[in-house]
Amino acid sequence: MQEQNNFSSRIDFGLVTILLLLCITSCVAIYSAQSTGQYSSNFLLKQIVSYMVGVGIVLGVITLDSDQLKKISWYAYGFGLFVLLMLVIMPESIVPRINGARSWFKFPGFGTIQPSEFMKVFLILALANVIHTHHLKNSLKTIETDLWLLGKLILVTMAPLLLIMQQPDLGTSLVLCAILAGMIFISGISWKILLPIVSTAVLLISTIFYFILWQPDLIKKYLGVKEYQFGRIYSWLDPYNYSSAEGFHLIKSLLAIGSGQTFGKGLGSREVYLPESQTDFIFSVIGEEYGFIGSSIVISLFFLLVYHITKTGMETKNNFYTYICVGVISMLTFHVFQNIGMTIGVMPITGIPLPFISYGGSSLMGNMMAMGLIFSIRYHHKKYMF
Repeated sequence: MQEQNNFSSRIDFGLVTILLLLCITSCVAIYSAQSTGQYSSNFLLKQIVSYMVGVGIVLGVITLDSDQLKKISWYAYGFGLFVLLMLVIMPESIVPRINGARSWFKFPGFGTIQPSEFMKVFLILALANVIHTHHLKNSLKTIETDLWLLGKLILVTMAPLLLIMQQPDLGTSLVLCAILAGMIFISGISWKILLPIVSTAVLLISTIFYFILWQPDLIKKYLGVKEYQFGRIYSWLDPYNYSSAEGFHLIKSLLAIGSGQTFGKGLGSREVYLPESQTDFIFSVIGEEYGFIGSSIVISLFFLLVYHITKTGMETKNNFYTYICVGVISMLTFHVFQNIGMTIGVMPITGIPLPFISYGGSSLMGNMMAMGLIFSIRYHHKKYMF
């Protein structure tokens, strides 16, 4: 009885509450989304099963303390790279091409698994380990040690990034870049190094964007950008000229969210048909049925989640734990900003799901694995008053 009480007292029930509310939101939204289409699969049931598996993953990860997480981080990272490599070399009978990308393993009778969703968490562990180990070995900071740390972080990220780009999966590639950026900014690398790099990156992105708009043939030739990727950018800037192709989803999404107005139309009262809305465009369903109020509540839940993880990272005295928190925050924040942004036309469509709400077993289980790390931090590290 005492062990049980000790276990429950170390569980982060604040995080449990937030995840439970996100789970309820997901189930209600997916139920509504699947009821407006002719689907042979029960997406709601599959999402509930994925949540149950996710709880099991959390309970497994929570048993690992910081030393154990550091020990397994490179094994997990290496396993992730191996699986991503298998996606490249395995035949299409095992790795089918879905929506133009070879990103999933197909298991008969089971479904599909997207390894890159788990690679995000493995990368967070690896980068946190790199930063923590580097600072232990280099107590005296110099420009040389900072450059060496930056090089290691980029190198560790480039390996999975290149493999994921081979699929190709632009959305997940951007998430890895967001994780890397967050880890670099928290790593303690001098701004004398970062400022020129950031300035150069902004200039480079602006230049590429200029050429995409005015000299697309050069981008196709030298960067290997596909025609459909140009379509996503053009349809983002002017969706109504691409209403029958790439701009179709964006126009329907804007119409759905706008028609929801302040209070929404109510559960099951959708009038705008948006194909496959249970995945990347689940926020459009919420916006139409629950309006500005409902959408704001969902965004507030994500704000509370990020705030809770930030608080966890600030309260812990273990730097390795802090780096993990920053990596998870970077991943979730980019996901939320990009997904909601693309449904309202602020960001281009990249196929990034809304964490914990969009339908998708691999995405959900990968995010639950990340939450397992946060639960582990709370479980193994007590908060001190002074």
